[in-house]
Amino acid sequence: MITSDQLKDILSRVESLKRYLGIDKKRIEFEEEQLRTQAPDFWESPDYARQQMKKVKEIERWVKGYDKAKAQAEELQLAFDFYKDKLVTEDEVDTMYNKVVSTIEDLELKNMLRQEEDPMECVMKINSGAGGTESQDWAEMLMRMYMRWGEAHGYKVTISDILSGDEAGIKSVTMKFESGEYAYGYLKSENGVHRLVRVSPFNAQGKRMTSFASVFVTPLVDDTIEVYVDPARVSWDTFRSSGAGGQNVNKVESGVRLRYQYEDPDTGEKEEILIENTETRDQPKNRAKAMQLLKSQLYNREMKKRMEAQAKVEAAKKKIEWGSQIRSYVFDDRRVKDHRTNYQTSDVEGVMNGKIDDFIKAYLMEFPTEEQNI
Repeated sequence: MITSDQLKDILSRVESLKRYLGIDKKRIEFEEEQLRTQAPDFWESPDYARQQMKKVKEIERWVKGYDKAKAQAEELQLAFDFYKDKLVTEDEVDTMYNKVVSTIEDLELKNMLRQEEDPMECVMKINSGAGGTESQDWAEMLMRMYMRWGEAHGYKVTISDILSGDEAGIKSVTMKFESGEYAYGYLKSENGVHRLVRVSPFNAQGKRMTSFASVFVTPLVDDTIEVYVDPARVSWDTFRSSGAGGQNVNKVESGVRLRYQYEDPDTGEKEEILIENTETRDQPKNRAKAMQLLKSQLYNREMKKRMEAQAKVEAAKKKIEWGSQIRSYVFDDRRVKDHRTNYQTSDVEGVMNGKIDDFIKAYLMEFPTEEQNI
């Protein structure tokens, strides 16, 4: 049974939410922005209309989220009083408490995601490190972990390209997390090198092995984000998709390979960006998807430059180290530890089944954005 201090804490946190989320101001903004959607010529400009509807829904989500937390807190307070008269049970009160805590923590976590790209869908690429079969198996385990996490949170997770390992596992995979909120905002915490330590099932002597795999997450840009792609720098190849699929796979070159000759506008350094897509058996659709992935990479490069420039200005602050070792998964010691936040858990099985929310939350609390104002 919760205590009166726990109840007071919940009521205080809900009141704090109203203040730092600026709910009163958001209610006014919502009415104003919604009025713009009722203009007679609103849909004459589809791009503007989509952006405006997206803006309205974003404000509405914050207001509805707060209203839900407030209503649950009031129900909890009522249930706490009813318990004294034995009108509700301890379990009912505790259930209400856990529900409102979950709602409040969800809002507090989303409030840490203030960057322009945080609400976007995202692309995740996993590459196995040196070590052959062992590392390729580890890369596949990470793929499964993130797919489980995405499915548990209501995202549509699709594989746009995958390269199988020589004996087991995968060499690389590209996945998309769509149809959900803040996919990039949450999964950006996974950028970096993931280290596995275990007794290898591929080693006859049963030795303890260390394997590495890298995870790279980029926001998936949509039509509302303007990213310039120079057509003169684009070239295409087609190839036959591998795997099951019968005659269509054998005869139709539905797989596409996009090559983009990128030149850094600041340094003049040249680099070829290579993107392959075999997501569907429709070549035009695969071309469109590949172009979207290219735009996401170009957008991400600009985003990283902004982050690096900000880090130089704020030298005293911690910064995200792109590509550095971030987490160790030690199976025989039953320990998973994040080296950036020092958060760790002994629930190795749960983590490998996609339960990584506590790692994400610890990261966002350790590395809040500069706009964070809690």
